[in-house]
Amino acid sequence: MPLASLSRPIVFFDLETTGLLVELDRIIEIALIKLHPDGRTERLCQRFNPGIKVPAESVAIHGITDEMLRDQPLFKDWATRLYAFFENSDIGGYAMKRLDIPMLSKEFGRVGLSFTMDDRRMVDASVIYRKKEKRDLSAAYKFYCGKDLVDAHSADADTQATYEVLLAQLDRYADLPKDVDSLHAFCTAPEPSQVDQEGRLVWRDGEAFFNFGKHRYHSLEQVAQEDPNYLEWVVEKASFSADFVEVCRQARRGLFPHRDTVPGAKKS
Repeated sequence: MPLASLSRPIVFFDLETTGLLVELDRIIEIALIKLHPDGRTERLCQRFNPGIKVPAESVAIHGITDEMLRDQPLFKDWATRLYAFFENSDIGGYAMKRLDIPMLSKEFGRVGLSFTMDDRRMVDASVIYRKKEKRDLSAAYKFYCGKDLVDAHSADADTQATYEVLLAQLDRYADLPKDVDSLHAFCTAPEPSQVDQEGRLVWRDGEAFFNFGKHRYHSLEQVAQEDPNYLEWVVEKASFSADFVEVCRQARRGLFPHRDTVPGAKKS
């Protein structure tokens, strides 16, 4: 069913970028679909030379290499056209708030154009998905075991359902580890872009960069050299996850994580 009674256009868009750090990274590809109130659609898709190296971690995700971008235009060369495409339009996309919208706003800002959400409405398919397709225990029990969870939110029923769900998962996924040590590692592993479980440090070309606080967008190694007292605060005084604290503790000793090793290993 199409969107009904649009009062103005809505632009659906997605970005590919050099990374997740808004202040450091750049847009390398944008795709847009503009739906007009009369049902017409306009489409744009363009790649850009970011002027910086595309980190290996990002290439592994989207497959866009420096060579593929070498002869593409700069974002600033397309900024006016893209800005006009978004003009007087609402916004649609998938999980846009964390990266896509801030990154787009930053790129426009670099060429003197102000892109805000103040006068725009937002439709995020990921939010609809999360709210309409529940990921609670009852849903998992129905999906994996094919049964309705009776007496949900009673400790006994929930515990039994959790046990049955895990057994069903082990049976369904042939590549899922079967021993507790390996399952622990699987369940506690950081996301691929993250150095630690909370994502306070993220990978950028094999190096760990802060993704929060006053040193956001600075490498761990740089902070260790220029502001060692900050690492002391993290390790001795602040309350952070154990894996993040351990990485910072190792950094105080001059040992830095590298993407091809494990946290705490000497950078090669």
